[in-house]
Order: sequence, then C-alpha cells, then structure tokens
Amino acid sequence: MVTAARGGTARHTPVWFMRQAGRSLPEYKKVREGIPMLESCVMPELVHEITMQPVRRHDVDAAILFSDIVVPLKAVGVDLDIVAGTGPVVAEPFATRADLDRIPELTPEHVPYITEAVGSLVAELGATPLIGFSGAPFTLASYLVEGGPSKNHERTKALMHGDPALWSDLCARLAQIAATFLQVQIEAGASAVQLFDSWVGALPRADYLRFVEPHSRAVLEAVGERVPRIHFGVGTGELLADMAAAGADVIGVDYRVSLTDAVARTRGQYAVQGNLDPALLFAPWPVIEERVRAIVAEGRQAPGHIFNLGHGVLPTTDPTVLTRVVELVHSLA
Repeated sequence: MVTAARGGTARHTPVWFMRQAGRSLPEYKKVREGIPMLESCVMPELVHEITMQPVRRHDVDAAILFSDIVVPLKAVGVDLDIVAGTGPVVAEPFATRADLDRIPELTPEHVPYITEAVGSLVAELGATPLIGFSGAPFTLASYLVEGGPSKNHERTKALMHGDPALWSDLCARLAQIAATFLQVQIEAGASAVQLFDSWVGALPRADYLRFVEPHSRAVLEAVGERVPRIHFGVGTGELLADMAAAGADVIGVDYRVSLTDAVARTRGQYAVQGNLDPALLFAPWPVIEERVRAIVAEGRQAPGHIFNLGHGVLPTTDPTVLTRVVELVHSLA
C-alpha cells in the first residue's frame, strides 16, 4: 500500500476500505455491545481488536485506526457526543470569538490512548501498514458551528463569509489539533495518514481556495513527507486538483468521479485512491466484478493506485462481498 501511495509499482493493486474497522462486521457489533462510540475510541485494547478485525477477515493490504474525527475535539474538552443514527452532536455550538477559548491546542498528553493503541497495532501488524487519520479543519469546524451534521451548512457559511477573521482563527486552531493528532499517530508507528474533509464538497472552488485550502495545507505540511498523505473529500470533483496540490501524495476520489477523470484533473501527478460506489456492493456479483475490473484498469493510468470505496462501508453491507472484492483485486495483478 505504501509503495503505491509513493507512486511506485506494487505486486498487486493494494486494497483497503474506508470504515472497514467496524460497521458491517458481526464481530465488531459483538465487542462494541453496550459501549458508547466515543468511549470505545479511548479504550486501547478495544481499538486494537476492532482495527484488526477486517485485516483478519478480509486480508486487506492496510489497517486503518478505529477512531472518529471528533476524538481530538473531545480530548481537548469540547462537550460533544456521538448520537446513534445522527452522528457527532456538540452541546454548545461555536458562534463567537469567546468560543475559541473552549478549544485549546492539542498536545500528545491529551491522547495517550492513541499512542498506546497504535503502538500495539504496529507490533501485531508487522509488514501490514497502519493508516492514521484526522478530520480536516473545515469539516471539524462545520460540526462545531452547526452543532452536528448539516445538509446545507448555513451557519458555517454565514460565519465564514460574515466574520472571515474569526473563521480563519478557528480553522487555524483546528489545523493545529489535526496536525498534532496525525503526528501522534505517526510517532507511534503509523505508516500513512488520511485527512478526511467529509463536507468540503459543499463549497464552490473559490470559497475552498479562500477559506479552506490554507488550513488543510497547514495540516499536510506539518505532517511533512515522513509518511504518505492521503487527502479525501466527498463530492469534491471540482476541487480535486486543489486538494491534491494542498500537499497530498494520494488524492482520494469519491464514486461520483471516474479515476480516469481524476487522473486527468490532477495531471497524472498523484497516486489515486478509490472508488467503488459503496451501494454497488448490494448488486449481483457479476455487476460488482465488472465495476471492480474497470476501476483497477482506470487506476493503472495513475502513478499509483490504491483500490477503495468512494466513501465508507455501509452498515448493512455483507462482509463476504468485501472479502470477494479483495480477492478479485488481488487477482488482477
């Protein structure tokens, strides 16, 4: 996986799945029973077990740390919870400059459980890479300002345009938090990292370049070139070139854009990751096989290709289908 992320030629197309650690696995549901999401993310032994489950079951080429993008916000004292069926919910949404005082900088001492979990995972994984991750400043800011998930991001956009200085200061603080969270994972042994900007596709390109790109760039530059950096967003077809140029080694591509178009939009300068539509995993196997073969073929146009979904594994996905996809991708060397 790391070889492909660096633009090299791997033995076969590597594959892993966003949200592979949990969601659809019965063994995940068993070990998480009765344990709230955020609580499970700060229990190193449980994080270790959940992260390893898809590696054992699917033989994927990388593990991704079981966590959540709001974990570092919770760690610095933001009053939030992950509500089943809703997502992260913030008790007191961010609205004024005084609210910045409620979001201190993150230090490694805030997240000792991450260091412990990553260290134990790296020891067991051996040659299999562990991917660390963080939420990007825009997406974290959106949760803080909206108070939870949002379809229209009206409060976020109102603050962004209505008080650009406050928006910039908020995102700078979140960039520090995200960068430190990634650095902690790298220092503990993660082989690659992914910056998730889940909601940035809600913005036009001009707003992305003005209000978002500098802060995402700050995170990716702080990580540096020690490990490959994957930059992923949802609905970001118009932003791919700018997201790649912000400091990525790999540009994550959602299912709305073909890898052929993604390679063209990024001028063939970056490895790509993606991009099977998660919903297609519910189709008959011949349909899935045809699409997987097409995506692998498209990926060969890039300097490197990591097969993945175009977003996360859906909770009702049949795990045996994921295993078959891995086997198929590995067979297409």
